[in-house]
Amino acid sequence: MESSAKLSFARLSPRKTRLVVDMVRGKEIQAALNILRFSPQPSAKLISKLLSSAVANAEQKGVSDVDRLYVKTIYVDGGAVLKRFLPRAMGRASKIRKPTSHISVVLAEKK
Repeated sequence: MESSAKLSFARLSPRKTRLVVDMVRGKEIQAALNILRFSPQPSAKLISKLLSSAVANAEQKGVSDVDRLYVKTIYVDGGAVLKRFLPRAMGRASKIRKPTSHISVVLAEKK
């Protein structure tokens, strides 16, 4: 049985978030949470909460053993980019891009 969770419009860069997501893809749920707990990246905390949410969704669906879950698929898509401008010298302005991410995770039970 599969369960999923999504996080939309996370204020994280998709490129930096993909580095963290690649570390947990295909791992068992406990191993993935341990990796994220000791990872220094800011996105690790949000991904950890997302995995915990997916585990809670699996429990609601009636998965027999939560310890047999593993990360089947996890991916990061780019979201909307917030565009801001900062005044600079001599009447110029520089563009500031604040990217967002959409993170999706699917957990499955090992046979």
